[in-house]
Amino acid sequence: MGTFVLQINMEQALINILQIIFVSYALLILFYWITWISISDFRLPVSGLQPSTKITVIIPARNEEINIAACLDSLCKQSYPINLFEVMVVDDHSTDDTAAIIKSYAGKNVNLISLKDFVSDELNSYKKKAIEIAIAQSTGELIITTDADCIVPQNWIQTIAAFYEQYQPQFIAAPVLINGNKRFIEIFQSLDFITLQGITGASVYKKIHSMCNGANLAYTKKAFETVNGFAGIDNIASGDDMLLMHKIYRQWPDKVMFLKTKEAIVQTAPVHSIKEFFNQRIRWASKADKYDDKRIFAVLLLVYLVNVLLVLLPFAGLFHPEKLFIIHYSLSITELWLLLLVVKTIVELIFLYPVATFFGKQKLLWLFPLMQPFHIIYTVIAGWLGKFGSYKWKGRNVK
Repeated sequence: MGTFVLQINMEQALINILQIIFVSYALLILFYWITWISISDFRLPVSGLQPSTKITVIIPARNEEINIAACLDSLCKQSYPINLFEVMVVDDHSTDDTAAIIKSYAGKNVNLISLKDFVSDELNSYKKKAIEIAIAQSTGELIITTDADCIVPQNWIQTIAAFYEQYQPQFIAAPVLINGNKRFIEIFQSLDFITLQGITGASVYKKIHSMCNGANLAYTKKAFETVNGFAGIDNIASGDDMLLMHKIYRQWPDKVMFLKTKEAIVQTAPVHSIKEFFNQRIRWASKADKYDDKRIFAVLLLVYLVNVLLVLLPFAGLFHPEKLFIIHYSLSITELWLLLLVVKTIVELIFLYPVATFFGKQKLLWLFPLMQPFHIIYTVIAGWLGKFGSYKWKGRNVK
């Protein structure tokens, strides 16, 4: 009898913990939603202001012969005065025609730096070293970084410069869009990344944790030098964006800002296979336990627990078909799982709608519920392998 009572008490305790986890997650997502819609869109001044900030745009590139020309073409069409910005592309030991293509833009304010001229030893983070070397040679007051597979809008530099001149931030996180509308894996990436962008905007605006993407961010050269660049994080393969962001945040917590405007949305290409997708997301997940910002670690842990539970509950339902007493209702574990899945989907859709509208992707939202199972499974797998596995990126194996 005592064992039976103990078992019931343990089951009830587990149910209570389950409720706390999912309620916490729902409240967090609703907080992000309320915050996102409260962020004012930044608008370029109509007239009267003359730009004065010298800008350096830095692009690390490795084997990007397919993408680099389109990226550089978009930079050559910038509305910002050409005498006030420079483009520095760092070729990271490319084995294709990337360097030759970059050289062909030499007369268009584009400078080529070969990483092999500066690095002889094997590194764990070539991208950080590429950015570091470019900053050392830069003349800009404000550093803007993007990736070689990105397309930037015509007013990109002008908008970032105007935002900087108006608010004087030390670090700017700006919006990125994965533009994939055809295949399942591309649409999934687009929706998944829009979710991350909404969380980025909300978290940076409310300063609850550090989050950004290296495809579209800016920081002052002064800030980079003051925090000693990537020192202390240069042995970590990923994290040239968020790890640096938090170093700067610790120095200037009120000077780290999010730029919400369609004028600054950078578009990046999706990966085209599930294997590439997992390699990318494992790479992102690999830095999760490297954050000094423990606030984001708590958020990541909560998200991971929610998804792990949604994977495990259906299996638990097979072994425990009996009903459980949950919030005045009698439900089986399988029924509870379905309820939690529906609630999670609805809460995320509420948050996602204004974010998707900002990015012009609201028409894709009808597919979001259909993609929930894949999202849950990939989150669990990528999170686990990001901690305990390895990945291959740009032809390099990384642990």
